[in-house]
Order: sequence, then C-alpha cells, then structure tokens
Amino acid sequence: MKKIRIGIAGYGNLGKGVEMAIRQNADMELAGVFTRRDPATVAIKTPGVKAYTMEDAKNMKDQIDVMIICGGSATDLPKQTPELAKDFNVIDSFDTHANIPQHFANVDAAAKENGHLAMISVGWDPGLFSLNRIYAESILPNGKTYTFWGKGVSQGHSDAIRRIPGVKRGIQYTVPVEEAMDQVRAGKQPELTTRQKHTRECFVVAEESADKKQIEESIKTMKNYFDEYDTTVNFISEEEFDAVHNKMPHGGFVMRSGMTGENENTHQMIEYSLKLESNPEFTSSVLVAYARALSRMKAEGMTGCKTVFDVAPAYLSPLSADEIRAHLL
Repeated sequence: MKKIRIGIAGYGNLGKGVEMAIRQNADMELAGVFTRRDPATVAIKTPGVKAYTMEDAKNMKDQIDVMIICGGSATDLPKQTPELAKDFNVIDSFDTHANIPQHFANVDAAAKENGHLAMISVGWDPGLFSLNRIYAESILPNGKTYTFWGKGVSQGHSDAIRRIPGVKRGIQYTVPVEEAMDQVRAGKQPELTTRQKHTRECFVVAEESADKKQIEESIKTMKNYFDEYDTTVNFISEEEFDAVHNKMPHGGFVMRSGMTGENENTHQMIEYSLKLESNPEFTSSVLVAYARALSRMKAEGMTGCKTVFDVAPAYLSPLSADEIRAHLL
C-alpha cells in the first residue's frame, strides 16, 4: 500500500496533534515538520522524521502529498495557506467565519494557478458543525438552526484575560445556557440573544498585590469579549489552576427545530453534539481524515480550493467502497 505522505507546517498544539493522529492511520506517514523556530530546538516524536525551516519546504515538493497547515487563523493562515498552495496540496483549519469567503478566494486562485488542490476551514466549527447545519436545513426547510458552544476553553478570551494588569494566570470557559437549549429541544423556536445563549466563566490567578475588584470589573466590561455576556470571575490559587485547568476541553451542539406534515404542526428535532477533552487533538484528527479525502480527490484530477461541503463521506474512510456498504450503510 502506497502511503499518503503528510507534511506539517507549524508545530504547536495543533501540529503535535496531527503527528499523533497520523500514527493512528496505517495509510499515512509523516514526511517532515516545518517550523519558524530553529529546527534544532524542535523534538519530533516520530522516529526518522526531521524538522525543517519553513523555507526548506520548497525543496521537498516531490516528497509530500498533502501539507497540513497548523498556524493560527488571525495572522498565519491568511498568508501561509495561499503561499504553500503554490507548491503543495494543502489543508488548513481557518476558523474566522466572517473572513472565509475572502480566504477561499485567495487560496483558490493560488491552487488553480499551480495545479494544486486545497481545502480550508476543516475542523469541527467550521467543519463538522457546518455539515450538520447544511444537512439539517436541507432536510427541515421550515425551521430554525441553533449553535451552542462549550463547555470549553476559548483561547482568544483567555488571552484577553491574561493581558489585564494584575493577572498572573487566566483561563475562560464558554458555557451554553441549559434553559435556552431546553427551549429549543421543546420546539419553541425561541429568539435568543447572545447573552441568553452562553455564559462565560473565568478563573484567575492574581498577582499578590493586585486589585481583584478592578480585575473583575475590567473583565466584565471588556468590549467585544465579555460585555455582552453574563460573566463569572473566580479567583483561585496557582496550585488549583495547575491541577484543574491544565487541559483544553471544548465541544458544543448544533440543533435544528423544524416542522413537517400537511399542516406543518409535527415537530422534528435534529441534534448533533461534541464533548472534547482536547480541542486541538480532535481538530487534528479531523484534518488528517480530510487529508485522505484531499489526496483521493487530487488523484481524480481536482484542483482549486474546496471545503467540507465538497467532500463525499466515502473519501474520508480508509475502508473500501464494499466495506463501507457492508458495515456502515
């Protein structure tokens, strides 16, 4: 069996998760890791695999079938994905929803010009949640879709807390409001504000001389982060922080409440949920499955940029078409 040769661009939490996910897929192998750090300081866990500079990637075009790009959506991926799409078939997890159309256009142009295939915004939202929204809205055209996130760590909000003077350590959890979800499940199709859908829980280790009341006020009134939510701020010890808040859990729910029947008075409910102990590890596993799909689609001659909406489910599985029909249909 000819294995799919995977390159990893970026070796943070996501890149390390991709490396571990590749181990679980017998039809794949890691060809190299590309980093902006000094490669000599990067310890790859896969025997025989080396770390290279990002600039070295151009010299390995023929050794990599799919490059999985593991940078951040704010500044890394808008530059890295179109640039790497000139030399490789690429896949990323770009998750700034409002900027997806522009990112798609940039990557599509670069990939088509160079005869490569790209896939963007692959993860769980955007990604798996996107698929559930399109399935649900196509099946129940008369209805309303709701997305709830959490309970999980928001990295951007946690970073915002840590920037407040007097904060030594900080983490923030997005928590869905159970009452709101119950209303949706009951078929009430409520109109929900941002505040009614989610709350935010913050855990802070303050500097010894810090003004805790001022820290709490700064968090709760922070524009674009906490001011539109009911926010709880908990001050804890560094020991408790290390013991309890040392993982990156996340998850959420996609719900579609719809009506069917002659008089459209029959309530139907579609619900999909994820509960993740590690957001980056799960996202990595999604990326690796879609890398398999990308490799197969490229073998059929496809070029340009695609999203999860363009991928047939069978392309994701290592099983043959006969095995899929026999065991999964």
